[in-house]
Amino acid sequence: MSFPEYNPKGIEEKWQKHWEREKTFASFPYKGKKYYILEMFPYTSGSIHIGHVRNYTIGDVVAHYKRMQGFNVLHPIGFDAFGLPAENAAIDKGTHPKDWTYDNIDNLRRQLKRLGFSYDWDREVITCDKDYYRWNQWFFIKFYQKGLVYQKKAPANWCPTCRTVLANEQVIEGNCYRCDSPVTQKNLKQWFFKITKYADELLEEIENMENWPSTVKKMQINWIGKSEGMQINFQMAHNEEKIPVYTTRPDTIFGATYLVLSPFHHLSEKIVKNNPSLRCEVEIMRKEQLVKGEVEKRGIFTNLWAINPVNREKIPIWIANYVLMEYGTGAIMGVPAHDTRDFEFALKYNLPVRVVVCPPDKASDTQNLKEAYVGEGKMVNSEQFNGMPSQEARKKMSEWMRLKKIGTPQVHYKLRDWCISRQRYWGTPIPIIYCSRCGLIPVPEEDLPVELPFDVKITGKGGSPLQRVESFVKCRCPRCGREAKRETDTMDTFVDSSWYFLRYTSLKRENVPFDTEEADYWMPVDQYIGGIEHAILHLLYSRFFIKALRDLNLVKTKEPFTRLLTQGMVVKDGAKMSKSKGNVVEPKDIIDRYGADTL
Repeated sequence: MSFPEYNPKGIEEKWQKHWEREKTFASFPYKGKKYYILEMFPYTSGSIHIGHVRNYTIGDVVAHYKRMQGFNVLHPIGFDAFGLPAENAAIDKGTHPKDWTYDNIDNLRRQLKRLGFSYDWDREVITCDKDYYRWNQWFFIKFYQKGLVYQKKAPANWCPTCRTVLANEQVIEGNCYRCDSPVTQKNLKQWFFKITKYADELLEEIENMENWPSTVKKMQINWIGKSEGMQINFQMAHNEEKIPVYTTRPDTIFGATYLVLSPFHHLSEKIVKNNPSLRCEVEIMRKEQLVKGEVEKRGIFTNLWAINPVNREKIPIWIANYVLMEYGTGAIMGVPAHDTRDFEFALKYNLPVRVVVCPPDKASDTQNLKEAYVGEGKMVNSEQFNGMPSQEARKKMSEWMRLKKIGTPQVHYKLRDWCISRQRYWGTPIPIIYCSRCGLIPVPEEDLPVELPFDVKITGKGGSPLQRVESFVKCRCPRCGREAKRETDTMDTFVDSSWYFLRYTSLKRENVPFDTEEADYWMPVDQYIGGIEHAILHLLYSRFFIKALRDLNLVKTKEPFTRLLTQGMVVKDGAKMSKSKGNVVEPKDIIDRYGADTL
């Protein structure tokens, strides 16, 4: 008995067309108990590879399983379509970012449908569509009105190859996360989202995220980096200028034997201004700070001195590469006996080491230390606080310094506000107008979207391409009618992905970003699937967005994602499989020969 040859391509195409025609996987709200399953949407940089297939297959299995359990399942898909690769491709291939992007979207869509995933295609989102990015602009204006957006001039991580500002999270070991070029610093006016307003809430809610991987939660806790301590004022010896330092161990202040400034501290700039050799050293240290890994500690003595406010001792002022401007005040008191980094620095430069906290099992202070003692113990060499347990001394010293107006209790965070300014073309235009009479004016809501012009030449040189498009830059002030100019920065593309899961919850609306009632029905996402590399980027920003939108009465949910699965990475040739690295395995050959189900 012979059987007909199995023809997976013919059978799968037949049923995939049937599913599409009958809208088999369409989702409708209010039809019983919901289940929202979502995989992180793909960036539109080429073709689906095996890593994508693995990720989306996990989500599709869950979607089918939940349907069989009787859940009303929402399983959408879309495309993360703005960003630097499109501009880089335009330069390399001589095409327009829009053409390159939409060609890739057509290819990705075709591949995803060929794989037979059970998506509700009517809810497709494309972030470079103006009916999507207009709502990025609308959120920007709403956040601006709420005090969650501001502009300031600040040192920025600058990629000279991509010619754009990078967030701290986008600098990997001193290099650009996209092109791997060394990153430098540049002072620019930047737009920021005030994510720090939600620092405590973002931190506290982590305890309730029981179905998130502990690794991701720990990464977010460390990134937010809350600490309680004292801000203490050291006075410069030669003038009245104060140098505030932040410490979580005020009990060790009598052990401070030097003071250290970050290379980016404003006093560092003042000190090296007229000293070329010192400036050269500081520039080297600034570059070293962009490298996230360990670098050898380097410092220079400034020939200046500060006064320790508790004992009036003169201590030398140094500039060193291990003091960060992003945390605390950008200046620290060097306590080598009780801080590992300070100890290493003091040994290298032969600076004094003074013990002020003795381990519990020691009768007196320990000399000739082989390493810093960072634990608790008994106070020594600390005048009226000698003999006290260090925990008790910490409280009493803090109160004593507060009463003497030497210092004040402070809560500090490593988290910094989110810089969303990008000096690139292929992104959401920031909806701001500059008028010589009226100043800075948000674009009126009725004039949204501010559309990207398409008559742009992408060269990769000379800053933002939009600056060179006169028809885009020139406009009228919406208040006084005078000639004005548009903002030419575009938004960080992580803005696009910080709310896309909300857009899916209602079939495309023209007058609102999403239907609030339908969003309240579907949200939060019950199961989210994606890479752990987004732990302190997309995942943290999405949590911030939800909290900001909640305060605007647009959503009720406290968190965007109930469960998170970080599925791991498919590795080839010892590196993460990625289109940008050119090491992908194409699934097309397997599908054509054996069928999508086999793959």
